[in-house]
Amino acid sequence: MLVDSHCHLDFPEFADDLDAVLARAAEAGVGSLLAIGTRLTRVDRVRALAEAHPAIHCTLGIHPHNVDSEPAAGPGDLLSLAEHPKVVGFGETGLDYFYQHSGRETQQRSFRTHIAAARETGLPVVIHSRDADPDMAAILRDEHAKGPFPGLIHCFSSGREVAETAIELGLYVSLSGIITFKAADDLRATVRGLPLDRLLIETDSPYLAPVPKRGKRNEPAFVAHTAIALAGVLGLEPEEVVRATTENFFVLFRKATRPEAVI
Repeated sequence: MLVDSHCHLDFPEFADDLDAVLARAAEAGVGSLLAIGTRLTRVDRVRALAEAHPAIHCTLGIHPHNVDSEPAAGPGDLLSLAEHPKVVGFGETGLDYFYQHSGRETQQRSFRTHIAAARETGLPVVIHSRDADPDMAAILRDEHAKGPFPGLIHCFSSGREVAETAIELGLYVSLSGIITFKAADDLRATVRGLPLDRLLIETDSPYLAPVPKRGKRNEPAFVAHTAIALAGVLGLEPEEVVRATTENFFVLFRKATRPEAVI
C-alpha cells in the first residue's frame, strides 16, 4: 500500500473531478492520503474532505505564503482545531524566502507557533522550507532545545544541512516528484545519505508532477513514480521502499488510522 503524505485535494484544480482522482489513486495502490491545510480560514474545506473519505486524513495550519493575509493564530487556536478525529498534524508551516509573499519575521513567528502546538500534542508539524536553509536549521535547533517535537520536512529540496539537522533532531524527510527531475542530482546525492526509516513520499499535488508525468496536473496516483525513483536512488527494490515509507507515515502520524484496504 502506498501513502501520499502530502496533497492539496481542496484546491480548485481538483474541484471538477475529485472522485475520478481518488479512483485513480486506488487503482495505483494508494491506500491513504493526507490532505494538507494552508489557511485556518479554510479549514472547513480540507476537514470536510477527510470526513467524507475514510482513507483521507488532514492537517491544519497556515502556509508561509499566507501568514500575512490570515488572522494571527496562537497555539491554543491550533490545539482546539486539532481535537477533530481526522486532524492528524499541523501545517503546512515553515519558511519560504524565495517568493516572500509574507514577511520573514511573521513567517518565523507562525512557524514557531505551529511547532509549539506539535510539542504540546505530540502531533507532527509539516514543514515547508525553500531558500531558507540557515534560518530553518537554526529555528529547528532552537525549538528542539525547548523540548522535542515530531515533524517532517515536506517536498524536500533543501541542502544537506537541513536534511542532517532534521534527522539529528528526530524528524522525517518527505520526497516528492522533484527527485525524478533531471536537474535534481544534488538532491539525489543528499537523499542517498538518509536512513530509509526516516523517509516518506508525497505528490504535493496538484504541483510537481514526476517524470514521466511532467507538464500534467499532479495527482495522488503519481506517488507511485516517486516511490520507484526513490528506490532507484537508494539501490533498493520498489516494494521495500513502499513498505518502509508507508510504515514511516503511520509511525509519524500516529493519530491516522490504517485502512483495511485501498480506497
